[in-house]
Amino acid sequence: MYGTADGLIQRLQAVQNAATRLVTGTRRRDHISPVLRQLHWLPVRQRVTLKLAVLVFKALHGLAPRYLADDC
Repeated sequence: MYGTADGLIQRLQAVQNAATRLVTGTRRRDHISPVLRQLHWLPVRQRVTLKLAVLVFKALHGLAPRYLADDC
């Protein structure tokens, strides 16, 4: 999902925000960032970056499947 258009990321973030509100019962007018932090949920863009970083780390240290390690 790295390099995904900003519009799609914003739509995914809106879905995550709605899920957060559903899980916690937070009102629509309340700020969502503190609630995401409380749940230990990263915003969508940061989650994509984290997943990519973990995948590269694993590939470089021999913890990923061979087909991924060969590309790094």
